[in-house]
Amino acid sequence: MELRPVRPAGWWLDALLVAGFALITVLLAAKTPLLRVDLAVRDFVDAHRPDWADTLLRWCNRLGQGGQVLTPLAVITAFFMSRARHTVRPFLLVVGAYVLTYVTIGPLKIWTDRLAASEHKHAHPEYLFYAHEGMSYPSGHVVNAIVWYGVLATLLTGVLSQRLVLAIRYTIPLVLLFTTTYLSFHWLTDGLAALLLGLFLDRLLKRVPWDAIPLGRRLTTAGWAGPFYTPTPAEPARIS
Repeated sequence: MELRPVRPAGWWLDALLVAGFALITVLLAAKTPLLRVDLAVRDFVDAHRPDWADTLLRWCNRLGQGGQVLTPLAVITAFFMSRARHTVRPFLLVVGAYVLTYVTIGPLKIWTDRLAASEHKHAHPEYLFYAHEGMSYPSGHVVNAIVWYGVLATLLTGVLSQRLVLAIRYTIPLVLLFTTTYLSFHWLTDGLAALLLGLFLDRLLKRVPWDAIPLGRRLTTAGWAGPFYTPTPAEPARIS
């Protein structure tokens, strides 16, 4: 099966994203001055967070809850798009996104073992590989926002305007980066690393030729194995 095109094309951007994530991780693990940036940002936002902003942004932060908000929303959207286009393929994208986030975010959090920015009971809560109970790095909310809103944007392409699709893809992850940092749920570098990881995972999902995956004779005969992607000017010949 031929991979679907992404923009910008090629694997160079993917390599840069992975390298950027690895660089942030190494710099934090090596206890470089980058840690002082995290501490300075955390101390600043803690000193400049009025109650009204705290309350408002806690609600905004719910936009990045994977299991409670984004996954169910993606399943519901896939259900309606499946019925509208008479194909089960929208669910393939949802399952792919779930598996990809499950095997990356959780293991990375456990491996890096970093406490949240709001945690003060340890001497050095900002360190990686230190707490034996930390689950802060990278920010799951930010990764989820990039991956799952990318899934929703893909499912709704052709239904929503292109401007709104782009807003879904890129605005909400930036909102999550701000809220998780401002509320001290995460260190700044947790969110920056999550941006890089999320964009990498998003590009992987975009590359998968979901319309070309065999679904078996029964679904094909029943007429539920057709394509669901909406053609774009960059790939009119790839959608049939």
